[in-house]
Amino acid sequence: MSKELRSRGWFGKTGKDGFIYRAWMKNQGIPSYEFEGRPVIGICNTWSELTPCNAHFRELAESVRRGILEAGGFPVEFPVMSLGETLIKPTAMLYRNLVSMDVEESIRANPMDGVVLLCGCDKTTPSLVMGACSVNIPSLVVSGGPMLTGKYKGKDIGTSDVWRFSEAVRSGSMSEEEMTVAEACMCRSRGHCAVMGTASTMASMVESLGLSLPGNAAIPAADSRRKVLAQMSGIRIVEMVKENLRLSDVLTRKAFENAIMVNAAIGGSTNFVLHLLAIAGRIGVPLDMEDFDKLSHNIPLLANLQPSGKYFMEDMYYAGGLPALMKEMEQWLHKECITVNGKTIGENIAEAECYNRDVIAENKNPFNDVSALAVLKGNVCENGAVIKPSAASPHLFKHTGKAVVFESIEDYKKRIDDPDLDVDEHCVLVLKNVGPAGYPGMPEVGNMGLPKKVLAKGVTDMVRISDGRMSGTGFGTVVLHVSPEAAVGGNLAVIQDGDMITLDVEKRSLHVDVTDEELAERKRKKSIPPSPFTRGYVNLFVRHVEQAHLGVDLDFLKGSSGSEVTRDSH
Repeated sequence: MSKELRSRGWFGKTGKDGFIYRAWMKNQGIPSYEFEGRPVIGICNTWSELTPCNAHFRELAESVRRGILEAGGFPVEFPVMSLGETLIKPTAMLYRNLVSMDVEESIRANPMDGVVLLCGCDKTTPSLVMGACSVNIPSLVVSGGPMLTGKYKGKDIGTSDVWRFSEAVRSGSMSEEEMTVAEACMCRSRGHCAVMGTASTMASMVESLGLSLPGNAAIPAADSRRKVLAQMSGIRIVEMVKENLRLSDVLTRKAFENAIMVNAAIGGSTNFVLHLLAIAGRIGVPLDMEDFDKLSHNIPLLANLQPSGKYFMEDMYYAGGLPALMKEMEQWLHKECITVNGKTIGENIAEAECYNRDVIAENKNPFNDVSALAVLKGNVCENGAVIKPSAASPHLFKHTGKAVVFESIEDYKKRIDDPDLDVDEHCVLVLKNVGPAGYPGMPEVGNMGLPKKVLAKGVTDMVRISDGRMSGTGFGTVVLHVSPEAAVGGNLAVIQDGDMITLDVEKRSLHVDVTDEELAERKRKKSIPPSPFTRGYVNLFVRHVEQAHLGVDLDFLKGSSGSEVTRDSH
């Protein structure tokens, strides 16, 4: 060992304290030799039947356990709050920071020398990584894997089709009965969304950062090789403890740059921006919105995956997985970055091959030259906003239209299909008060469904703007994460029906044709009501949450408290 095991501060003690630490663990049938200098490895499990994407994690944890035991470690599994975007209300994003606190304090307070983070559904990955970063002991990630591709009427389907089906039902081209049949056809195996949604983006993020073993991102949850990777991860975490290879050794500025460039090439979720900013804030690496635009700008879209393309994560794995895609990008990547397997990014992708060029394109012949991420600035979004050009409509990249404003998500739902709503396909839909503090929690409602009267014309896209998010499975010409949000007095709060808004993706601009003086006067006349949330975690969240351009973390969680516990409990 390069240093004394952290767990010896518990199990290596003599006298009353050591007696208590060991004796109560022994009631689980653990023999004495387990406490004699073996690395204690935590298995941080987000299993929950209320998080369907992670419902197979009991099995995955057993595979990790086998690897830890094989390598001579002492495995201890522990639960943390689990976040499933599919069920949790009002939005899983509200609780991402809470889970990070759960993870951080669980790791710091207990006798662990290293930890394996079992992540799957969208927010479980950033929350676990954020919490682990604030402790900074040897850690690696095992993702749960994507579900198998859905099959409906002879066609492949995935989560992105939910939005298409919904609009088809609203326009009358699909029946409710047909949608119910499709519902049973889409989620046909364990795992998270089968497309390049936020869950797969997060799995790709940790692999490109170097926080998982190569191949982690794309192995389907139902494929036996997912369990093999979990067992190998169990072996590797014991070795990491012996090497004292910590998160701060892996998560360098260059590693973050790699992740941003890979996200551009895979057409990753816009949520990636929020989560990577938050992780950077925890580990102490400077990162801002401009970095995302600068580093994404010249990276072509190489992965032909929904929602930006045609295929699914299962196809991505069969085509060679993320290592094959990163091999195509090696001219841009920092190949010298170390990863959790002890090798560099360059070494990990050196022998990678692509087996299907329809899924993973060559860099000299990309699937799409259009960037997968653009950061906008202007008087609508003084601190920035994001758009996903690769999943948007090119004819709307430069567009001026009349604002149709909804003050809340309830206002939107009440009026969007009103035949008297003054709207056509040239208008710009504006949704306010769905940001971090305003909702609260920044829900995935930014890709608003179009008005029925517009759908009836056969129109499938309009410019939409909000201070909220959209699912990584979503698509359309949707401007998101407007900062500052309406609820804290950003200019978005005072945009009115009829204001002319211009989106110019090429110039990275989002502008409302209202003078600074008029905006200031409108703000002077508009009062911001106090938050109705006066107790518990939600009150804490609203008072301390940072804006989207900073990552939506809580201000007092930035940085690290380290792994040391200075007081004994007995």
